[in-house]
Amino acid sequence: MVFMALDHTRDFICNIPFEPEDINQTWGFYFLVRWVTHFCAPAFFFLAGVGAYLYGRRHSAGGLQMFLVSRGVWLVVLEFTVVGFAWTFHPGWGMFGVICCLGLSMILLAAFVRLPRFVVMAVALLTIATHDLFDGLKPADFHSHQWLLFVLHRSGGAHIGELHLFVLFPLIPWCAVTLLGFSMGFLFEGNSASGRRTVLWAGAGALALFVVLRASNAYGNPSAAIAHSTPGAWHVMPTLSKTVILFLDVEKYPPSLQFLLMTLGGIFVLLAVCATRFPGWFRRILETYGRVPLFFYILHLYVIHLAAILLGFVTHQPVSWLFHGGFFLDYPPDGQPYGHGLGVVCAMWIGVVVLLYFPCTWFARVKREHPDTLLRFL
Repeated sequence: MVFMALDHTRDFICNIPFEPEDINQTWGFYFLVRWVTHFCAPAFFFLAGVGAYLYGRRHSAGGLQMFLVSRGVWLVVLEFTVVGFAWTFHPGWGMFGVICCLGLSMILLAAFVRLPRFVVMAVALLTIATHDLFDGLKPADFHSHQWLLFVLHRSGGAHIGELHLFVLFPLIPWCAVTLLGFSMGFLFEGNSASGRRTVLWAGAGALALFVVLRASNAYGNPSAAIAHSTPGAWHVMPTLSKTVILFLDVEKYPPSLQFLLMTLGGIFVLLAVCATRFPGWFRRILETYGRVPLFFYILHLYVIHLAAILLGFVTHQPVSWLFHGGFFLDYPPDGQPYGHGLGVVCAMWIGVVVLLYFPCTWFARVKREHPDTLLRFL
């Protein structure tokens, strides 16, 4: 949750006119600011599955299915209302983003909760391992049903009749991550040492496989002609820094096998280590945000968006475009500089995270005192 806020702060106020993944122009720190946030979405989807498993241990299968479907529908509605407005300040705007895809993944997970754990894990692993085989599919192959390819597998603009929908998180690979989390949920019961060891070894294995696949370019990352934001294959660059950047620059939209191995492998290692190694006070601070993740997500978008407008006023930069679509639907006026360097981005990020600690603490207490109300959906 904390690193996610860094990426969104960069989106709103950074003045660098190219993306951190642009291998021809980027540099180490700029790429790192983006790269550390790659672990956020895989953690959301994986832990949604783990959380569903742990919820199901305290409720019937029917109760779990009802919870997943109702919460999933709620997330989809939020994406196209409250969340979409937070990004753009444009009423009625929304996209197939992380919240919408997470909601649909929960709805699909509801169909798997009664199946044996090994079946769910097999489906998840098979999907994660093979979905890159379909990267070569072209929208034109689907004729009037092109939107299906985007919603299920490929990021980009989709047209459903007269409706234009921007798909950032296609469903199939991300839902597989949620299924994987559900099938591995038993490893997180009781914070057992054996469970932590298994998660740690799974993470180490995933990272090792990522290194082998990335170094060999054997499989698992789309070619440059298909990739959304990465150069595709890895090769040695003129400098060590660029070589490392290219090695780590794997495709997120949609998440390639190499991307998921890199991020989930790192997440598994962190989950195994954080349970025992992080100082208690630091873990408690992070848990505050984790207890109210949706509340934090919605609130941080509004705070960052408003902070960008306030910063623009103070520094006499154009802000009207931020009221009418922001960087999703509009751009700063031509010839008028906008934005700030990475130092200001990082300072703003820290300020937002510290500021939101207090409402998150309050809301976590309210949820704890009213566990059976609709507040549990936040």
